[in-house]
Amino acid sequence: MSFAVESARLSGSGYDFIDEAYLLSLLDRPAAAGAVRDIIAKSLAKQPLAVEETATLLAADQPELVAQIFDAARQLKRDVYGRRIVLFAPLYVGNHCTNDCVYCAFRRSNQAEIRRTLDEESLHQQVLALENKGHRRLILVFGEHPQYGAEFMAECVQHVYAATSGRGKIRRVNLNAAPLDHDGYRIVKAADIGTYQIFQETYHHETYRRVHPKGTRKANYLWRLDGVARAMEAECDDVGIGALFGLFDWRFEVLALVRHALHLQKEYRVGPHTISFPRLRPACGVKLDESYLVQDDDFKRLVAILRLSVPYTGLICTAREPPALRRELMGFGISQIDAGSRVEIGGYTEAGDAQVMELEQFELGDIRPLDEVVHELLVDGYIPSFCTACYRLGRTGEHFMEYAIPGFIQNLCTPNALSTLMEYLCDFALPETRAAGEIAIRREVERLPDGDRKRVLLDRLRRIKDQGERDLHF
Repeated sequence: MSFAVESARLSGSGYDFIDEAYLLSLLDRPAAAGAVRDIIAKSLAKQPLAVEETATLLAADQPELVAQIFDAARQLKRDVYGRRIVLFAPLYVGNHCTNDCVYCAFRRSNQAEIRRTLDEESLHQQVLALENKGHRRLILVFGEHPQYGAEFMAECVQHVYAATSGRGKIRRVNLNAAPLDHDGYRIVKAADIGTYQIFQETYHHETYRRVHPKGTRKANYLWRLDGVARAMEAECDDVGIGALFGLFDWRFEVLALVRHALHLQKEYRVGPHTISFPRLRPACGVKLDESYLVQDDDFKRLVAILRLSVPYTGLICTAREPPALRRELMGFGISQIDAGSRVEIGGYTEAGDAQVMELEQFELGDIRPLDEVVHELLVDGYIPSFCTACYRLGRTGEHFMEYAIPGFIQNLCTPNALSTLMEYLCDFALPETRAAGEIAIRREVERLPDGDRKRVLLDRLRRIKDQGERDLHF
């Protein structure tokens, strides 16, 4: 840990590593074609980019340079992640909130929002509904409220793991919740969580103050900015960061996300496991400020540029986005998506109820069921993956990067993706999806080099399909 960060720790405050004036100044610099090509070459060598290099890509708005950026992002995505797309679902546990974020339906002053927290039985029913569709990994989402403390979240995680339905079982639970102190992170870590995800929302200080009114915990910019660092110090070494695009200039937010990732890498020897970049969406009781809304073309550019800037960080595109756009983004950047998602409390068993809008945090753009998404992925040549092996075998944080950075992760992830896909096909898929999936598995196995790993995989696929064995992972 650097002297500046350690000093901030001793003083009890967070370390503000977002040099806003400098990042904004980078946005005014022109991009020379030669510099863009050199930066792309560095990224294709799987080296993370400096914020100055990311800024050059952001400034490269000439059509031929933009095309080069997209082509490079496609190649890097194939080189690092292969054809895998990891699938998950969000599960909203409670929407009580002490914050008053102007963009969120859960904000405390929104009288139209119906407040609810799932009790143990309701949570159990939600998990069973997700398991019966074939989900293996969830992210639990909470409002920021005293009743959703670390102990409560840990209990929810344990309830999720305990809920089983036939062949269904959740193997990994991630959290999207308010920042905790060190003791809080240790409590949720002991419950065996995967990723702890905290979005800064906006890294621009004045905008942050404007959209997060005084008198709330979230109004403390540094407490939130320091959240994932505290998690890492408490041995929650698998963290996710993100920004809500549409609150400020999207180019600045991209630079700040890259700066955040580099800061974590420098101070803790491992960057974020994932980066998310949701866009503002309509929500109950929310009037959107459209000044900084990100249009589709710019959104595609920011995804491609993030892919080049952070080669080994997973990029998440949620169901906020419409199906056609998500389908396009997967080609040059996205490695994880949610599917069959509901963002209202109790939505997996009560979808369609009249009060659904008053329980949602925002409107979704993609409401297709999981099987339809899986089928489309297969048709498009991807491998839908339900793998959770790295979490469960301790390949997280710095250990994960030991595998990921040399590119060896594909040797683990592709076989595990195929095994979990075979489980899904046998237990949950509709006939058309199963047929497409079996073709995809044969195709991918043929592409693997001959050797012991391939022989073991073939044996495991046979045991899953013919003998009913499950959870066979590398």
